[in-house]
Amino acid sequence: MNASDSTLYQIEAAGPAVAALGESPLWSVAEQCLYYVDIPKRQVLRLEPVTAELRHWQLDSEPGCIALIEGGGLAVAQRDGLWHLNTETGAQRQLAAAPFDSTKQRFNDGKPDAQGRFWIGTIDDARAPHAGLYRYASGCFESMAEGIVTSNGVAWSPDQRKMYWSDTKAHEVYVLDFDLATGAIGERAMFAKFAQRTAGEALDQYGGRPDGAAVDVEGCYWVAMFEGQRLLRLSPQGQVLRELRLPVRCPTMPTFGGVDLRTLYITTASEGRSAEELAAQPLAGCVLKVRVEVAGLAPNLLKL
Repeated sequence: MNASDSTLYQIEAAGPAVAALGESPLWSVAEQCLYYVDIPKRQVLRLEPVTAELRHWQLDSEPGCIALIEGGGLAVAQRDGLWHLNTETGAQRQLAAAPFDSTKQRFNDGKPDAQGRFWIGTIDDARAPHAGLYRYASGCFESMAEGIVTSNGVAWSPDQRKMYWSDTKAHEVYVLDFDLATGAIGERAMFAKFAQRTAGEALDQYGGRPDGAAVDVEGCYWVAMFEGQRLLRLSPQGQVLRELRLPVRCPTMPTFGGVDLRTLYITTASEGRSAEELAAQPLAGCVLKVRVEVAGLAPNLLKL
């Protein structure tokens, strides 16, 4: 699919809220609603897609990602650690402290695997290659990989034999062998690499850098290209199968939702964008939605 084919898809706002930096969209199959976070505003939000009703919970530090917990509630990976959010009462309690210096790093993108372990990456505040990937299980964090700047794009193949992980700063997406039974990962190999923006290159010519991602039932990897104004569908071999042009410059992450898991919800950002860009792109910061032909995978639940 080329850029002009995007006109075949109706892309619209899923709700009225404008996020500074929307991230970690998460579809609840049980509730038929969408959860997501706004990192700078320190909020977890819940969007009811039929009525567009919005609810939010205020946090004490920046949330990087969220996960549904088996038995109810949300796990929220914040700068200072992993927290349990009771979505009925609003009560919050810490499950584990951050396993790093939270004055220099914070949690970023993450998801549970099919065994209920929570894989969460970090981002380095100084944009140095000191960030990594942690696995939370049985109440403890374990460092699983390191040496990148901005951890993103965590996802698994449908057969659970491959794990995806990216470094947004490096413009690279990796694939690793994955052992579901033990939670062990292999060495990372290059899955997809994108051109970095060159000096003097117009923003309209820049393809963007890989941010959050989701996998569909055919094993294809959908990745948001931050500042590239597009969403890409990559084959299991890393080839671009589809380019979906978007009405905003900065998509951050897709997820599959709806009764049939064929509605793509895409969080976006408005923070730090120019006044001219925001005027030309009024949906910046909104959650977008678009119907697609292939269903996605339902989210895994965190087992405490």
